Amino acid sequence: MDGVAGAQGAPSHQLQEASIHGTVLDSAGRPVGAARVRLEQKGNPDTVATTTSDGAFVFSGIRSGTYQVSAEKSGQHSSVVAAIASPTAQESIQLVLGSSQLSSSPSSEGMAFADKPNFTVAGITDWTAVGGHGSDASLRTSEALARETTTLMPESAGHGTFNTSVMSADKEAEAKLRAALAASPHSFEANHQLGEFCLQAKSYREAIPLLETAYNINPANHDNEFDLALAYKEAGDFSQAREHIQNLFNHEDNAGLHRALGDLDETMGDSLESVREYEQAARLDPSEQNYFAWGSELLLHRAVWPAAEVFKKGSEIHPKSARMLAALGAALFASALYDEAARRLCEASDLNPADPAPYIFLGKIDIAAPSPLPCAETKLKQFLEETPDDARANYYYAMAIWKQQKGTENSQKMQQVESSLTKAVIADPKYGEAYLQLGNLYADERDSDKAISSYIKAIEVDPQLSEAHYRLGVVYERRGESAKAKQEFQLHDEIEKAQSAAIERQRQEVKQFLVVLQGRPTVH
Repeated sequence: MDGVAGAQGAPSHQLQEASIHGTVLDSAGRPVGAARVRLEQKGNPDTVATTTSDGAFVFSGIRSGTYQVSAEKSGQHSSVVAAIASPTAQESIQLVLGSSQLSSSPSSEGMAFADKPNFTVAGITDWTAVGGHGSDASLRTSEALARETTTLMPESAGHGTFNTSVMSADKEAEAKLRAALAASPHSFEANHQLGEFCLQAKSYREAIPLLETAYNINPANHDNEFDLALAYKEAGDFSQAREHIQNLFNHEDNAGLHRALGDLDETMGDSLESVREYEQAARLDPSEQNYFAWGSELLLHRAVWPAAEVFKKGSEIHPKSARMLAALGAALFASALYDEAARRLCEASDLNPADPAPYIFLGKIDIAAPSPLPCAETKLKQFLEETPDDARANYYYAMAIWKQQKGTENSQKMQQVESSLTKAVIADPKYGEAYLQLGNLYADERDSDKAISSYIKAIEVDPQLSEAHYRLGVVYERRGESAKAKQEFQLHDEIEKAQSAAIERQRQEVKQFLVVLQGRPTVH
C-alpha cells in the first residue's frame, strides 16, 4: 500500500509499537523528495512511504523487530538496509540512491543483502529435471560434492585436532558448573550455564532438563529458550523445537532464528521453506555462516546456477572464507564450468593450505572433468608435499599426473603415478579406488599378473566396486579365461543395476528446486 511521509505501518492496536525514520539522499549527498521508501518484514505486507521535500521519511506505529528498508525514484535504487525498530530507541537511517554496495544501519551489527537475488525458488520438481551437464560420472560427482559441501566447516572450527589442554580445561569447567548447580539447584544461571555446556558438548538429552528448568524459572530469557530449541532439535524432538522458535519470533525477528528454522525445516523434509528461511537469514545478516547455509541448500537441491550466484556473492563479502570458495567451485563444476571451478578451488587451497577439503574437491573434479584442469596438478602436488603420508594426497596427485600424460605416457611420469598409487594403498590398505587404478596402470602396460592382483585386492576391500569387476573380466578375457571373465562381467552388471537403482531412489528423495530467473526461462 502507498502512503505519505509519516504513514502508519502496522495496525495501531499492536503492542510494543515503535518507529523507524531516516533520510533519502542522492549520490552527491543531497536530500531527495518524493522518493518511495519500502518497509519489509517477513509475514507482513510491505509498507510504502513517500519522502518530504527534505528527503525525510518515517514509519510509525510499527511493531518492534527487524525490518528491511529500501528506496527508489526514477529508476534509481538504494541498497537494502536492515533496521531495528524498538520502543526504547529511535532508529534513524540513511538511504543513498544509486548505491550498489552493502550498507548497514548505525545501530545494526550486520549488513543487508545489497540487491535482491535475480532468482526465485518457486517450487519443487521431479529429479529427472536435475541440473548440471556432462556425463553420468560428472553428474554423480557433482551430486556427491553437493552433499559433501554441506559438511564443510569454517576455519574457526578447526579440523579435528585433539588438544589435551583444551579437554582438560573443559573437564575443569564442567566440574565447576556441576558444583554450582549442586549448591543452587533452583538458580537460573546454574541450570542455564550447565545446560549450555552440555549443548556445546552435544549431550543434548542431558542439556534439555537443565535448560527446561532455566526456562521455567525465567521464560523471558531468549538466549536460554534458543538453546533449549536447539537441544530439542538435535535430540529429534522437532515439534518442541519449532514451538520454542516460533515463540521467540513473537519477541524478535533475527537471522539466527531464521537459520535455526531453516535447519529444522530441512531436517523435517520441508526443503522449500528451509531455503526461504536461509535466504531471509542472509538478507538480515549476510554473515559467512548464513550465506554458506543458503548456498548449500540451493546446491543440495540442484539449483546449481543460483547456488553459484549466492556463493559468489558470499565470497565477495567474505574473501577469507576457504569453504565459501570451495563451495563455489562445487557449484561451478555442477554448472559444467570446469576450468572456473578448478580456479576457485585452487584459490580456496591458497587461503587455508592446511585444510584438505579444497584439494580433495579439486582431485575429484579433475578426475570427472573431460580434460585436465588448470592448476590442478600444481595444487595437488602442494597437497602431497604438505601431507606426504596422506593416502588421498598421493591418490589424487597420481590421477592428476596420469590425466596430463594421456596420449604421451612419459615413462618417468608414469613411474611417479605408480609410486604415488602404491604409497596411497600403503597409507590406507582399504583404499579400493587406488588398487583399481593400479590395476588399470598394469593392464595398460600389459602386465596381467600385477593387474589381476590389484583388481582382486580392490574387490577384497570394496566388493561393490563395479569397475574393478569389469576390468578384471577384461584381463581374464585377454588371457583366454572366459569362464572367469563371464563371472566378473555378471557381477559388474548386478552391482551396476543395484547401484543405479539406489542412486535413482536417492535422487527421488532429494527434492529438486524449481527456480525462476528474472528475465530468463525457468531452470532447475
